[in-house]
Amino acid sequence: MRETGSGLTTPAGSGDSTLSGPGTAAGPGAAAGRHPFPDPHWYTIAGGAPLTGSVEVSGAKNSVTKLLVATLLTPEPCTLTRVPRIVEVDVVLGMLAELGTQVEWLDAQTVRVATPTIVDASLSEAYSGVNRIPILMMGPLLHRVGEAVVPLPGGCRIGKRPVDFHLVGLRAMGAEIIEQLRSVEVKTLGLHGAQVTLPFPSVGATENLLLAAVRARGTTVISNAAVEPEIIDLILFLQQMGALVDVEVDRTIVVQGVEALHGAHHAPIPDRIEVASFAAAAVATNGRVDVVGARQEHVATFLNHLRRLGGEFEVSQHGLTFYRARELTATHVQTDVHPGYMTDWQQPLTVLLTQAKGASVIHETIYEDRFGYTRQLNEMGADIALSTSCLGGKACRFASRDFEHSAVVSGPTPLRAADLEIPDLRAGFAYVMAALVAEGSSLIRGTRFLERGYEDPVGKLRSIGALIETRPADVPSTPATAS
Repeated sequence: MRETGSGLTTPAGSGDSTLSGPGTAAGPGAAAGRHPFPDPHWYTIAGGAPLTGSVEVSGAKNSVTKLLVATLLTPEPCTLTRVPRIVEVDVVLGMLAELGTQVEWLDAQTVRVATPTIVDASLSEAYSGVNRIPILMMGPLLHRVGEAVVPLPGGCRIGKRPVDFHLVGLRAMGAEIIEQLRSVEVKTLGLHGAQVTLPFPSVGATENLLLAAVRARGTTVISNAAVEPEIIDLILFLQQMGALVDVEVDRTIVVQGVEALHGAHHAPIPDRIEVASFAAAAVATNGRVDVVGARQEHVATFLNHLRRLGGEFEVSQHGLTFYRARELTATHVQTDVHPGYMTDWQQPLTVLLTQAKGASVIHETIYEDRFGYTRQLNEMGADIALSTSCLGGKACRFASRDFEHSAVVSGPTPLRAADLEIPDLRAGFAYVMAALVAEGSSLIRGTRFLERGYEDPVGKLRSIGALIETRPADVPSTPATAS
């Protein structure tokens, strides 16, 4: 049953309720004629200093942004704590505000959102290509008002990342879908349960089907579903809101639809990508870093590979501590869906392997084009060769296609300072790591990508000894120097 709103008034409070949306300083419409998200600044990093000290992990970007979308399923207020203050969160809040969501920051990392009424089910095309969140709003909007128009997704430029899986599942649940050049229009008189088998355990498609199924009539069975920690976190939040969701064996998720959901209070899981990033940086610089709030169960596969190549970790009640235990040696890694080695851990690992003795092999099986960032690493002195073959592991879905999805990293190689341009979010931290390891002072542009997903990276890195400074992004650069 679709509701028209509860008449809830905007929450009052003293928190910062500033939103980012089209036309605002941080939104897609800002600064006409410039990149929609210009660099806030550039980094200069002097390499050679070991990272030592303690840093606190933020809430997971890949969880928080989906939880915010889930709040659209109810007109009641929802509160999220441990919310990272990053560009991606601001963008999602801007999208929600366009739809009618009221937002109040209760403190620096606690946000209260409520959408008593959907004021507009058509999301601005200004968000086209910004990230992949709009496509996830289709299910909640269909339940609330029976229709939606959302721009096609964007995000990091890593592979094709199609939305076919999403649309096939929604059609099976009773949605009428009209695909346009830059947007997707969906309508329904009411979603119903369905049996949906995903050809690949896609995280985004699983999230989309979950958000559509929790209020659909009847039971939905999602086979070959993704079961990443962020998926489980979303399920736990939906359960708090009143949903009935069972995670069964063999990647099967069973959702019994309910008529309505209510508000909830939730703390998102810590960001396992940030944990692995700081772990790799600690080992690469031969330092010792305590990552407060890190949870072993979220990074278990990463920890095994870190130990195999010469890194080590200690578990405490406060989190995880990372350091180098011996000379780094080559290893083989194959990315995979959870519980395999996460594709977003691949980039910092690649930099770490440039300092390991021997020839390491990385086989990327999730995205077909995720090694483009290695060109600039080679210019710094790395020895990374790409291949279209499935090296060192089982054949993957890219086996017969002309994609450079395997890499051989030979080391150890000393890295030289360079001027670097970040191409995407996860490559961004890899470049920061490379600059921390390199001899001399490096300049890093494209910081908008890194700060899209890492909370206060400069402050956190400084707190553990990184020699990193910011400079205005519009100041002409000088060539990198090597001492």
